[in-house]
Amino acid sequence: MIENAAQALRSIARSATDATGYFPALYARVTSKIAASIVDGHFEDGERMDIFATTFASYYIRAFRREIPRPRCWQASWAVATDDDLLIVQHLLLGINAHVNHDLPQAVVEVVGRTGDLAGARHDFNAINDVLAATSVGVLRDLDRVSRWVNEVAALGGGRAFNFSLRVARARAWSAAEHLSSLPVDDRPPYVGELDRLVSVLAYLVTRPTFPTTLLIKAARRLEQRDPKSVTAALLGAA
Repeated sequence: MIENAAQALRSIARSATDATGYFPALYARVTSKIAASIVDGHFEDGERMDIFATTFASYYIRAFRREIPRPRCWQASWAVATDDDLLIVQHLLLGINAHVNHDLPQAVVEVVGRTGDLAGARHDFNAINDVLAATSVGVLRDLDRVSRWVNEVAALGGGRAFNFSLRVARARAWSAAEHLSSLPVDDRPPYVGELDRLVSVLAYLVTRPTFPTTLLIKAARRLEQRDPKSVTAALLGAA
């Protein structure tokens, strides 16, 4: 099942003609890495992880295909896909923000709802951080081909900072999942709606950084590849 999700992500990425292809390209690599880790026995419960990773991916895929109402936080990401002033990394952060902060808590609750064992899924949830860290090495290498500044930032600690920030975001997502799971079913939609609103605010902050960060972004953007197809291909790597 998880490989089917990875293939769907690759298809979305390759068909894109703007920055909407960046996140699914990155996500396809992560999803394929998770699939390989399942085969290698990296997770405590491989079958549960397959179901969880597939369910998680489906939140993005279904929203992109308009099979479900598009959350505001995802729409905020897609609305700026043609903004040529945004860094490649900003486009990626918009997707990561929506998927981790909004989709992930819901995916956890959906999967665990079948077993009633929220605590039992925590080990595999945390183990994904190791997969993400391992994948980020290759992603940063390929991203530098089209950005020409990423490796320098990574060498100064940017890669470690990114992994730390992702771990923090996933920890918050787990807390949100715990809260969502504790709510009566009828009270969950309003909470998800409020979560969507808050994540949309974070998306705005990603696209509207303050001075002097704006100056650094303008300088970095001049170094980047501006052809979306080339960027997407680099992010896909060998996928």
